[in-house]
Amino acid sequence: MSLQATQLNELHWLMEMLHNIDVGLVVLDRDYNIQIWNGFMENHSGLLPREVKDQNLFSLFDEIPQDWFTRKAESVFLLKNKAFTIWEQRPYVFKFQNYRPITGTADYMYQNSTFIPLLSATGEVTHLCLIIYDVTDNAVHKQDLEKANEELAILSQTDGLTKLFNRTHWESCLKAEFKRWTRSQHASCLVMLDIDHFKKVNDNYGHMVGDEVIRHISSLIREHVRETDTSGRYGGEEFAILLADTSLKNAYIFAERLRKEVEAAVVQYNDIDINYTVSMGIAEIDPSINTYEAWIECADAALYNSKETGRNKISLHPQQK
Repeated sequence: MSLQATQLNELHWLMEMLHNIDVGLVVLDRDYNIQIWNGFMENHSGLLPREVKDQNLFSLFDEIPQDWFTRKAESVFLLKNKAFTIWEQRPYVFKFQNYRPITGTADYMYQNSTFIPLLSATGEVTHLCLIIYDVTDNAVHKQDLEKANEELAILSQTDGLTKLFNRTHWESCLKAEFKRWTRSQHASCLVMLDIDHFKKVNDNYGHMVGDEVIRHISSLIREHVRETDTSGRYGGEEFAILLADTSLKNAYIFAERLRKEVEAAVVQYNDIDINYTVSMGIAEIDPSINTYEAWIECADAALYNSKETGRNKISLHPQQK
């Protein structure tokens, strides 16, 4: 075989390989007109190479932000260096449908891309090669992992029965609020709440009914608090509610509204109807409270006073005016 025939064969093999590789290959001229369009691009766009030849990229694919793309490409033309994009920065260059059954949750193909300068014999960059990589599997896997980690983070902060914050988390929020108060001196109140005679509920009706009562009060707490408030389970049948930027007067109004709603409610479990009440204690942060632990103790002392003086009532910490 002659040298010329060998070279022709090698060129044919090279073109065949570039056409069939499992990445997108696009060559653009200086005016962003398409010169080469390989099989990957044909298969995912539905457009044949002869249909896109000499067509302007932005006219064919209006999903490509022209300003962004030209800024990226012009730096390649000017500096003669490669440029890259990843799916975390921009999910795709070409909005192709995702075709992989394993990653069917993705609506479109996530893509990484490389911009490569193509030099002429004189050393001038006359064309741009754009390589498109399908990274949908990696992107979906990473997104699923991040979602799972977020869900685990929420679970690590949440009490399973009540769906309120667990003690570790709300206590850390209370600690942060105490530090904020030392700087801002904004009024904030801590409400401690306890279900009255809860042991009798468990003894008379069983722990399943007791759990239903706990879920009920937890639901009422979630309905009454604001997004800026922090509510959590202190332990057993005792709960804590941090009312940020709230005066003692307004905290009392909040607590009394919640107390009345609990008193009027009926918890139903199968054929059992349960009425219950709650006792509460409120402590507003002030200079006499030196630590967040002392803040808890003040609210807890007010709660103890409510339980000792009749229950189904609200007491304020003695140091509050």
